Amino acid sequence: MVILCSIGVIFCIRVKRRDLGMLSEEDRKVLDVPFFEFKRIVSATENFSLANKLGQGGFGPVYKGTFPGGAEMAVKRLSSQSGQGLKEFKNEVSLIAKLQHRNLVRLLGYSMKNHEMILLYEYMPNKSLDRFIFDRTLCIHLDWSLRFDIIMGIARGLLYLHQDSRLRVIHRDMKASNVLLDEEMNPKISDFGLAKIVKGRDTEASTTRWLYVPRIRALNGFFSVKSDVYSFGVILLEIISGKRNTGYYHNQEAFSLVSYAWGLWNEKKPLDLLDPALAESCNSIEVLRCMIIGLLCVQEDPQDRPTMTGVLGMLGMDIESLPDPKEPAFVSKAHARSSPSYVTESEINQLTITDAEGR
Repeated sequence: MVILCSIGVIFCIRVKRRDLGMLSEEDRKVLDVPFFEFKRIVSATENFSLANKLGQGGFGPVYKGTFPGGAEMAVKRLSSQSGQGLKEFKNEVSLIAKLQHRNLVRLLGYSMKNHEMILLYEYMPNKSLDRFIFDRTLCIHLDWSLRFDIIMGIARGLLYLHQDSRLRVIHRDMKASNVLLDEEMNPKISDFGLAKIVKGRDTEASTTRWLYVPRIRALNGFFSVKSDVYSFGVILLEIISGKRNTGYYHNQEAFSLVSYAWGLWNEKKPLDLLDPALAESCNSIEVLRCMIIGLLCVQEDPQDRPTMTGVLGMLGMDIESLPDPKEPAFVSKAHARSSPSYVTESEINQLTITDAEGR
């Protein structure tokens, strides 16, 4: 499984101890990803020193590794507290390696020795998007022009996954912490541990393990590209507002950023959503266009949401040409209290549902 935390990309592959061992030469050829000797990893991280530790994810620590010649990589050292086998590990590595796009993080290699399993990926010096937009000090480094470029980059990356890549992929865990920023602040989508490949022209598939979709569809074991579209809409609203989707809002009836934004839209005060840090740099027309697109992406009925192809087109449209968004699910606390038997996507977005079976 691939996990991204606020300090950078973290690939977490669940591994069964009984499956561990050195990969054969045939395995390495099939993976078609550079294999690094474990001793090189130890040297590059100075024996996994605390000075080189970038952070701690749920499934193990990540370190900065500096290799001969000055090459820098992020080194994920897998924790033994996991349950996925060698076969799943190989499939995961193969999937990530086949996805090549400027707005996707690149896997650079892997290593294995005894019970140690490690993944290496490009080092992202500016870490993750959420680190900037939700920090009142760092957010000033993201003016509107830069935020709009980041929005465009995320949209292009998702379009590639849904339509243009050799593999048709549904990410299923899009969020600000899973968008990394390189040295030039270009966004790169990471965390493909929950990703699912769908066949041919399909836009929907089934699963019994990880779900990031509305509860009614989750119970039936289905997810689709429209789940990623919903998540993109949430990220868009977060980038505009500098607020997390969950949290306290001035409007006491709002229980999420989605419902807060919808309330402002209905009150004809959409620009009140704007992050104060953008007051001087914002292009009000672009901000309003992005807010409308964000609300279109989080509409309750997946059929009403645009595809990522549609999103890219709308990002260049006149506002007058955009359709009016329909209501997202549960736009008020009162509504939520009156219907306790249903869980909306804005709530599901904060959860990962899993069973005990491996993929």
